[in-house]
Amino acid sequence: MKTIFKIHPLMIFVSFICILTGMFKDYIYIFLLIIVHEIGHTTGALYFDWNIKKVIILPFGGITIFNELINKSLFEEFVILALGPLFQILFYFILCYLNLDNDLIREYHYGLLLFNMMPIIPLDGSKLVNIMLNRFFNFKLSYTLTIIISLITIILELIYMKSLVLLLILFFLIVKNIKDIRDFKYVFNKFLFEHYYYDFYYKKFKIIKGIRVEKMKKNYRHLFYKNGYYTQKEILKNYFGFEY
Repeated sequence: MKTIFKIHPLMIFVSFICILTGMFKDYIYIFLLIIVHEIGHTTGALYFDWNIKKVIILPFGGITIFNELINKSLFEEFVILALGPLFQILFYFILCYLNLDNDLIREYHYGLLLFNMMPIIPLDGSKLVNIMLNRFFNFKLSYTLTIIISLITIILELIYMKSLVLLLILFFLIVKNIKDIRDFKYVFNKFLFEHYYYDFYYKKFKIIKGIRVEKMKKNYRHLFYKNGYYTQKEILKNYFGFEY
């Protein structure tokens, strides 16, 4: 699938300000840092044959949106996530080697890396938290905890906020978090439906006592036990009310 790069209006506004203030040259390097970061994510996605819907470029980073199943490999998710910061670090080292870095670029490079690792949806840090949680907990609990951690982090940032720019960024992130909360039921049902519709041949196996679909985990096959054993397709068929 063809990758679509979209420049957010806020990024265009910042570009205009940089031209007026004579910082356009530095801004080009900063813009390239963001682009290279997202190229890292997309490179990993293309390697694993993921479908990339679009890449949105913002002043504080980029957002790569995939048109993929929820039940993708956690290992693939981690590799795609890690390649973003890795590409950015390598690019910055190249700038340093060519003596093209300065205090502004250096500050933005490290600031972007640290900011992106904050556990706020949809930043890389929240994705890393979600991957780690899914290693130990069921999908629904992991998703819930990821949202809670994200909201707590936003609240702490608002309490100690000292920048109007940061306030604008946090407003954008708050809107995204509200959307995730609103879509919670849809995402969970999509996760379940994929387990019903597709045949995932995961090596790991989990037995769930009782008919509790909320206990289902990512990258696991499931068997339910209540007065006998039932496959996940049997349970999910009844859950969604499907007929053969």
